[in-house]
Order: sequence, then C-alpha cells, then structure tokens
Amino acid sequence: MTTLSLAKANTIIEATLAKGAEMGIKPLSAAVLDAGGHLVAFQRSDRSSFMRFEIAAGKAYGALALGVGSRWLHNQAETRPHFLEGLSNVSGGKIVAVPGGVLIKDGDEIVGAVGVTGDSSDNDEICAIAGTEAAGFSADAG
Repeated sequence: MTTLSLAKANTIIEATLAKGAEMGIKPLSAAVLDAGGHLVAFQRSDRSSFMRFEIAAGKAYGALALGVGSRWLHNQAETRPHFLEGLSNVSGGKIVAVPGGVLIKDGDEIVGAVGVTGDSSDNDEICAIAGTEAAGFSADAG
C-alpha cells in the first residue's frame, strides 16, 4: 500500500500552483488529502479569497468519498440532483461537486485526492492534473 507523503503532497501543490501561474489564471488554492480523507497539505496563493480551503478540501473529499473525480459528481448533480442532495446531507455538507477534485493514483490504487479552486472549474482541474502527474502519480478527474 502506497502512502502519500508530505513531500509528495507538497510537490503536487507546488506544481499545481506553478501550472496556474504558467496559464496566467486567477490565484489558486490546493488541498491534498490522503486515502482516508485526512489533510496532508494545503496552500493558498497570495490574494486568494478566504473560503478557498473549504472549497478545495470539499472537492478532494467528494472525490475520495465516491472514488471518482469531482467532474463525475458535477455531472451527477446535473442529472440526479436528489442523489447529490443526499450525499451532501450524509457528508455534513463537506462535498463540493464541481470539477477540480482529482484522485491521486499509484497504478490502480487510490492514495489520495487533490482539490483545487480559484479559477474556472475546468482550469482548476487542469492544474490539479498537472500537479498530480508532476509528483509521479496518475490523475483521475472523473
């Protein structure tokens, strides 16, 4: 079983933020959770708004909760709103069902998730994937 080290989590975040800077998008924030949903690392770019931790962690949490990237959750919200309402209720409102939550995989094993927020959900997801791959993992955006 692979564990997600602090060093790898920080690599994911650094590469995620660097990708955002390269793209010239709004300031990003990124949260990395291990496979059990525990926070490993979080960083917010300068000028990020104050609720970015909750949003980023919620994207990652939702991906881990169902074992799919948060894009899948977003699609379910559009087609099965009662399903997402139920998920929100049982999670205590922790799940943020929009793209930007990406599973971190080592082969077929889910070792954690990264949630990124700050720009459009599509751009958040692009940066999350880049950060995950820069750390030597594969990304599953759903």
